[in-house]
Amino acid sequence: MPTYQYEAMDNTGQEIRDVIDAPSEEEAQATIRQMGYFVTKITVKKVRKVSERKKQAKKKGKTFAIGGVGSKQLTAFTRQLAILQDAGLPILRSLKILEVQARPGALKNSLIDVCDEIESGSTLSEAMGKCPKAFDRLYVNMIKAGEAGGALETILKRLAEFQERSQSLKRKVKGALVYPCTVVLFAVGILTFIMLKIVPAFIKIFADFETTLPAMTMALINTSHFVAAYWWAIPGIPISIWVFVKLVRRFEPGRMGWDMFVLKMPIFGQLVEKNIVARTTRTLGTLVASGVPILEALHITRETSGNAVFERLYQRVYDAIREGESISKPMKENSRISFHPVALFFWFMFIVGPIGVLMYVMRMNSRILDDMVVNMVDVGEETGELDTMLYKVADTFDEEVSVLTDSLMSLMEPLLIIVLGGIVGFIVIALFMPLIALIQKLS
Repeated sequence: MPTYQYEAMDNTGQEIRDVIDAPSEEEAQATIRQMGYFVTKITVKKVRKVSERKKQAKKKGKTFAIGGVGSKQLTAFTRQLAILQDAGLPILRSLKILEVQARPGALKNSLIDVCDEIESGSTLSEAMGKCPKAFDRLYVNMIKAGEAGGALETILKRLAEFQERSQSLKRKVKGALVYPCTVVLFAVGILTFIMLKIVPAFIKIFADFETTLPAMTMALINTSHFVAAYWWAIPGIPISIWVFVKLVRRFEPGRMGWDMFVLKMPIFGQLVEKNIVARTTRTLGTLVASGVPILEALHITRETSGNAVFERLYQRVYDAIREGESISKPMKENSRISFHPVALFFWFMFIVGPIGVLMYVMRMNSRILDDMVVNMVDVGEETGELDTMLYKVADTFDEEVSVLTDSLMSLMEPLLIIVLGGIVGFIVIALFMPLIALIQKLS
């Protein structure tokens, strides 16, 4: 039974607004007149229709799904939707085709809801905005700009290219970390086995012969006893550190301090920083090229940066533009990290105490955006080609991330071999020195 929303007047002339359930509009008006009201306006309430469609959709194809939509799946969907729109298909038909093809999960459920909303009269951006698990604010605003400019297929292509570039960069960085993490994990497992099983067997041999053991062997035996007594600390310590960092980052000062530490930490800090610069400039450039207003584009870029330091930077640029300034000037003025007590604590905790404090003092005033980025943004503002310049900055930093990743991998492999070789060599020497001494005494 449909629901009608009506406006009416009572005997005193007072306006009444309410809803009523009735089989038809005529019966709804008759019921309202029986209540002593004079009907001035009556319309079908769309909320009930949408909810009914959603109930039907649940019966048709919705399944239980945990979490949101993966970036790889969303990228493939965007590219397919761009192709269908370029072919001239209506948007609702395109979405229904992709909804039928989608595997059961969060994306399929979201597409069912989006189709329902569009059928009830909503625009594509409004419908996607009601499905935040699948379509974030960046996605929705770009679709909205495409609808306003009448170039939805162009915006979808641009959005797909943006997602593909982001996916490629993320995949390259993750792939570079797989090898060292795997080697370290297996090395820790093998060394733990040696300490728990192999070294105790040698300790019994040394005890039977009652020989004096060298310092290296004693150090190895003490390490073996420690590992046997506190083996649970091997997985416990990294897990405890991870939980501690998670708890600290729940508070705004803790999140800022940790993100400052990550950006300037040795070896990997530069990789993280360049990766974020590439991602945020490409996001901002894509939004500007799509016709999103600059203030809204900066706000979205700030939310999607994923780092508190860059969030603060883009927020200050946002505030400066509202006061009438350009982008490049506040970007340069606010790109220095400065001092933060929580960041100092992390440097002291993770980088060998006083050495970490000294390194932090030397790095705390460094900038997260160099002059090249600021100058290219300045030129883009002057020439009216801000989106083009931002794309060039993103391409440059993408290339730098790629080169830096390859360099770190080239450096990491020999370092791991040297470290593991040194540990194995120490164990072999520490175990065989007393055996050689025993053989010499027996001979």
